[in-house]
Amino acid sequence: MVTERDGRTGAGRPNVRSMERAVRLTAVITRRDDMFSAKAVEVDVAALGHSVEESLTALEEALAGYFEARPLPVFDPAGPIIAPVNVRIPDD
Repeated sequence: MVTERDGRTGAGRPNVRSMERAVRLTAVITRRDDMFSAKAVEVDVAALGHSVEESLTALEEALAGYFEARPLPVFDPAGPIIAPVNVRIPDD
């Protein structure tokens, strides 16, 4: 445990530090009507906002809550591969 010295008495007191780390994830942002949807690629978490920035902030908060209850999965350190996909669909 880390202790700090009290300047008046010289006695040590505990300094509890939060154990946390930063993890870089990938978000895909799409527009839906007048809102923006931000979705994490690596886990199934998404959030909405009225702007790109607001949707990313909401996603960060949602991810923090998500990882409070779950262990961090193992990710490829190189990150995901993002690629376009062309699909043929029948005409109506």
